[in-house]
Amino acid sequence: MPIIPDEKDWTWVLSEPCPECGFDPATVTPSTVPGTVVNMLPRWRAVLRREDVATRPNDHTWSNLEYACHVRDVFSLFDQRLNLMLTEDDARFANWDQDQAAIDGEYGAADPRTVADELEAEGKEIAESFARVTEDDWQRTGTRSNGSSFTVLTFSQYFLHDVVHHLHDVDG
Repeated sequence: MPIIPDEKDWTWVLSEPCPECGFDPATVTPSTVPGTVVNMLPRWRAVLRREDVATRPNDHTWSNLEYACHVRDVFSLFDQRLNLMLTEDDARFANWDQDQAAIDGEYGAADPRTVADELEAEGKEIAESFARVTEDDWQRTGTRSNGSSFTVLTFSQYFLHDVVHHLHDVDG
């Protein structure tokens, strides 16, 4: 059963707390990201051990396995984008269709143990990348294909909301 694509522009979360998951962007800087990401990895591993991990709760919601695959890929994509922002002036990000990535990556058929290992490796990688960011880098910029512009600071907030929100999705 196909999932209806999420067409929302989630950049609003940069200016106010998320009413669904409670994430507050004002509490996040690039230096707080590494610890938060590493601390959530055991929770994702526990999610991926659930007996019903591959079962969708309804026709319009990913399974916990699909969410975990998405977060794994978000870790990888945002790591690439962060490093692009740190090495290029006004970095430009190619379009990424998360819904097509789920189809192409066959998220629903993935092996949960493999996903747990990959998610942990990608999570540690992006945590290490954020740990290398200096305060002098916080104002470096990058722009998404839809025109949304970020500094490294707002990029860290947007990124962390995504992964915190999805952990909330699977815990809720």
